[in-house]
Amino acid sequence: MPEMPLVSASADVRHALRWIMDARDNQGLPFVVVDKKAGRIFVFESTGQLRGASPALTGLTPGDHSVPGLAQRSVASLRADERTTPAGRFVSEPGHNLSGEAIVWIDYAAKLAIHRLRPAPAAERRADRLASETPDDNRISLGCVVVPASFYDTVVGPMLGKSYGVVYVLPETQPLQNMLGALQLSQQ
Repeated sequence: MPEMPLVSASADVRHALRWIMDARDNQGLPFVVVDKKAGRIFVFESTGQLRGASPALTGLTPGDHSVPGLAQRSVASLRADERTTPAGRFVSEPGHNLSGEAIVWIDYAAKLAIHRLRPAPAAERRADRLASETPDDNRISLGCVVVPASFYDTVVGPMLGKSYGVVYVLPETQPLQNMLGALQLSQQ
């Protein structure tokens, strides 16, 4: 496995990265690891070389599952306790939102994407939350993974905005081993 400067990465991110590379689970595609507990995103080339890391905003409410029936609901209808970023392995694809903005779909049916920081109500202080050192401040989104516009434009877009990739959203309410074990079983 290549040497990676992951000084800012948690033990879970480093463990997931080792597992991804050892299992070749990314299938030769660029990939992302989202650490909801730390409020960070790590983007890797297909070889496991770190391309960039950044603070990220995630779902308002901690949790590892999407709301049942989310595909049939509007995002605006979600209650605060339903605004989670689900954990798991997702095959991402480039796309556009309803405004025509380029985004990376994590799960199209669940309306879950990686996108740039957008204007939002001032009370949400999203830019301040991204700049905060406290991971709990990074909880504000409806479930999407929101990154600074410059990080999206220089790292996410070039790596995942032109073809498929893999996004690993690490769990926060269950052990990482449960997710990796389930992924390993699904490969057999």
